Amino acid sequence: MTHVVTESCIRCKYTDCIDVCPVDCFVEGPNFLAIDPDACIDCAVCIPECPVNAIYAEEDLPADQRHMTALNAELSRLPGWKVITKRKDPLPEAPEWKDRTGKLAQLQR
Repeated sequence: MTHVVTESCIRCKYTDCIDVCPVDCFVEGPNFLAIDPDACIDCAVCIPECPVNAIYAEEDLPADQRHMTALNAELSRLPGWKVITKRKDPLPEAPEWKDRTGKLAQLQR
């Protein structure tokens, strides 16, 4: 099992989760964080840290977010998506995007 970052992270990219991850399993893209399923140890410490509730255990994913499991795996292997180990400021537009749903079309690879 792994943990999965869902669409809620798109255009926000809060990095509170980075500080608590013991294995550095998060990768960073232009406007989204993903979890490398091969690196995640299923510890769940990242879940309560996310201010937009974007992280779920794979088995707890809402039905409309199940596609994000494969997408996290794919993005974690893309050239240019690098492991992030230090907290950064969220994207400038995060406050206006944090409560929006259906953001998949906004994802930048």
